[in-house]
Amino acid sequence: MKIIQLADTALTDDEINAAIRVLRSGQFRQGPECEMFEIEFAMEVGARHAVTSANGSTALQIAYMTFLKPGDEVLVPSFTFIATASMVSMAGGRPVFCDVDPETFLIDIKDAARKVTAKTRAISPVHLFGNPCDADEVGAFAKQHSLTVVWDAAQAHGARFNGRDVGSFGDFVSYSFYPTKNLFVGEGGMTCCGDPERDNLMRHLRNHGQTGKYIHTLLGHNFRMTDVEAAIGREQLKRLDNMIATRKRNAEILNAGFERIPGVIPQKVTRGGVCVWHQYCALVDKEKLGIDRDTLMARLKDKGIATGVHYPRGLHQQPIFEDMYGKMTLPVTESLTERIIALPVHHGLSVKDVERIVSAVRESV
Repeated sequence: MKIIQLADTALTDDEINAAIRVLRSGQFRQGPECEMFEIEFAMEVGARHAVTSANGSTALQIAYMTFLKPGDEVLVPSFTFIATASMVSMAGGRPVFCDVDPETFLIDIKDAARKVTAKTRAISPVHLFGNPCDADEVGAFAKQHSLTVVWDAAQAHGARFNGRDVGSFGDFVSYSFYPTKNLFVGEGGMTCCGDPERDNLMRHLRNHGQTGKYIHTLLGHNFRMTDVEAAIGREQLKRLDNMIATRKRNAEILNAGFERIPGVIPQKVTRGGVCVWHQYCALVDKEKLGIDRDTLMARLKDKGIATGVHYPRGLHQQPIFEDMYGKMTLPVTESLTERIIALPVHHGLSVKDVERIVSAVRESV
C-alpha cells in the first residue's frame, strides 16, 4: 500500500547539480549565490530588498532586532508556530497573544485592538498555511496605532492579496525555506523590506555586526545562509509557480470532495486572497461527522494516509510563555487545537492520490 505523506521534499536533478557545483567551488558560506538569490527572490515577490539568513526564525529575529527595544510589545496570533513569538522575546520584546478568526485561522484584528497599549510597537500577522491575511485591514490598523508590521510569510511563498504578492506588503516580510515549505532548501530564511537603511542593518546583524573586516560596530549573530542552500533556492524559484499550481489543484479537489462530507470544514480563504496551501487544514465537527479528530486520524493512518495536527496548542499555552507571561484564555485558538487536522496537499500528489484521500475520509466516517 502506497503511503501518502504530508510533504514532498525531493530535489530535482537541476537543484542537486546546483548544490554540487557550489561544493566543488569550495565557497560554501554566504557568497555570490546568496547575493543572486536575494536579487531573484526580491524580483519574484515584488520587494525592494531581500536578505538571506540561516532559517525562518532568524529571518524574523533580524527584523525585530532592527527596531525593538526592551519591553516593547508585539501583537502576535497565538495559533501559529512558536518562532513568530519567541523571536520577539529573543530580540528583547514581549509578544502579546491575540486570538484568531475561527474560519480563516488568521489574527483577529478586533482582539488585537483590545490589546494595544502604550508599549505596543508592532504587529506580526501570519499568513497561516499559505492563506494571506487581509493586508488592507492590517495596514489600516497599523497606521492607526503607528505600528511596524512584520509579516510572517514562512508558509506563504507566492501567496497574493488583491493581486499583489504578500512579499510586497509591509515593513518586513519574513520567509522560511524549511523542507516542508513550498520553496525548500533544507534550512534557510529571507527577510524582505522596503527601507534601504533597515536592509543594510539586517545585513550587519546577520554577520556579527561587522561593517568592515574585523570591524564590529554593533552586536550581531552568525545568521548567514550557505551558498549551497542559496543555489538550490535559485533553481527552485524556477519551478515555484508550477508547484503552487499543483497545490491549488489538489486543494480544489479536496474542497469539492469535502462539500459532500458534513463535518469536515476546510480553512476559509481570505476574501481577495490567493492561498498557496502550504498545509491543507480542516476542522472536524464531531457532532456532524460522528467521530472526533483523533479517531479520524487513526483510521486514515490505517488506510495509508498521513495526517498531522498544526497546531496542538496555542502559543499562550506553551509552558515557556506561561512561565514568562502568565496564563490566559483564547477560546477560538483553544477550540482549533482540539479539532484541526492537516491532510496531504503537496505538489508531489497526483489527481488519483488526492481522490484517494477524499475517499479514505469518506470511508472512515
